[in-house]
Amino acid sequence: MKPPATLNQLFLGGVERFSTKRAALRYRAGGEWHDITHRELERRVHHVGLGLRKLGVQPGDRVAIVSANRPEWAVADLACLMIGCTDVAVYPTLLPHQMQYILDDSASCAVFVEDRKQYDKILQIRDQLPHLEHIIGFDDLGPDAGAVALARLMQLGASVEVDYPSYHTDAMAVPEDALATLVYTSGTTGEPKGVMLTHGNLTSNAVAALALLPVGPNDVCLSLLPLSHSFERTPGYYSMFHAGVTICYASSWDAVASNMMEIRPTVMIAVPRFYEKLHARVLENALSGGTIKRRLFHWARGIGEKWADLTLAKQTIPARLALQYRVAHRLIFSKLQKRTGGRLRYFVSGGAPLMPETAKFLFAAGLPVIEGYGLTETSPVISVNPLESPRLGTVGVALPEVEVRIAGDGEILARGPNVMRGYYNRPDETAKAIDEEGWFHTGDIGELDEDGYLRVTDRKKDIIVTAGGKNIAPQPIENRVKASRFVSNAVMIGDKRKFPMILVVPDAEALRKWARERQLTAGSPSDLLKLPDVSAKVEREVMLTLRDLAGYQMPKKVLLLEDDFTIENGMLTPSLKAKRHVIEERYKDRIDACYA
Repeated sequence: MKPPATLNQLFLGGVERFSTKRAALRYRAGGEWHDITHRELERRVHHVGLGLRKLGVQPGDRVAIVSANRPEWAVADLACLMIGCTDVAVYPTLLPHQMQYILDDSASCAVFVEDRKQYDKILQIRDQLPHLEHIIGFDDLGPDAGAVALARLMQLGASVEVDYPSYHTDAMAVPEDALATLVYTSGTTGEPKGVMLTHGNLTSNAVAALALLPVGPNDVCLSLLPLSHSFERTPGYYSMFHAGVTICYASSWDAVASNMMEIRPTVMIAVPRFYEKLHARVLENALSGGTIKRRLFHWARGIGEKWADLTLAKQTIPARLALQYRVAHRLIFSKLQKRTGGRLRYFVSGGAPLMPETAKFLFAAGLPVIEGYGLTETSPVISVNPLESPRLGTVGVALPEVEVRIAGDGEILARGPNVMRGYYNRPDETAKAIDEEGWFHTGDIGELDEDGYLRVTDRKKDIIVTAGGKNIAPQPIENRVKASRFVSNAVMIGDKRKFPMILVVPDAEALRKWARERQLTAGSPSDLLKLPDVSAKVEREVMLTLRDLAGYQMPKKVLLLEDDFTIENGMLTPSLKAKRHVIEERYKDRIDACYA
């Protein structure tokens, strides 16, 4: 079978091949899971696309989507693609002024909004959006809303089917180099840039990813990362649809644990924070039990690590260890597997480095985490660990047709059909990112081993150079600290300073529980951190996780912060990356006092 060249070919081909399946998409509403078949999905996409055309939306126009994950997101996306439009993915967590920048910069003529909350945000900025003509609501926005309901748009599209007899022909004729989407970067420094991704960029990446991460019509994927993020959109949506996987939308982040038990996924895609907190919860449950339970857990973990080391190295497992591992699996690891629904074949991780300790523990538990790497500008996947031969601590090998090399200064460069067309309306920025030979400069530092496995060490711009000239990569250090159950977030600083220090946001709930057990009480999280025993506990935890660092890498001071980093307070990007310069500026006085 010839692979699809565009997303429209991928979509229509998937509808034809899997039309007898029970469901393409599943979602939870009214306390039950509901199915949408491939044919029903295609019908909705068809009618929404024609409805947009009836409103006056033309091929090449930009149409924004502001919504959390739900079937309507996919319908709106596919409808835009099928009529030759470019959709603009907008995080629903953005504030109105942030949305205004994206909608204005992209000159979006229409916007899909999830609910009244998102609609009200658009109303606040509509006067500053001269190109915006239509607002379409997924939910019923009320009689006073100046918007078109999605149901009404579908009716409108159904009524004009006869006026567009070449709809499918035109959709299949959309060229590979047609602009499919604008995805705005998180904007850790400065305003976000619109990444231009074509049909060919996304389709090639979706198909190539399946060469290393095989899935098929019998698989079920729980979708929890935002579809506004390219990591979820390509491997978690386009790849899954092309392979016939049933995609189930998580009700919310808080409901992920119960959703896993309900739909029993076979594959999931998430960021390292998800897996590291899963690991931390397992440790907390084990260590909070009695002496026998703790000893049993430590024994099982030790056996699991020995088994994992030999298995990953493709060495023979001694008979005694194999027997011990079976016992450990039955007593400990099988319980963890049941919490994921009992059918999970593997997890996929990306977006940031995953701690090898977490990866090894989950591998030993029969829940392998396959780590990959990429950026929005590369559609996004550059490399991924092959399922049959992963190497923990690496992000795997380059996808088919994708080239990777390391520049003289250690920067990772990538070239292939997945590399973006450029930044929207920013030719100078594009020229800086993609050189004359077509190599995209990722801004990440890394190394390739003799077998082509890539290891990412840090962001080039995040490297800390101390006053003494020592180079420190902060991300791996931060990740180790965040793996502690007592830590919610951490950022390391120290550029051009005498020594590095680390800003830590404690996990208030875990810390409060620890304090209660020691009969220490306090009202607010701020009061809790003022207790000497509590602050000392957090500092000990931090230093314990970093005990084997080189002297120059070790933070000399720990600054405890009461408030977590969030999107709303401006210290996190929509993709949950820390805005280092914002955090440093916010706590400048306290940081300066530590260095004084």
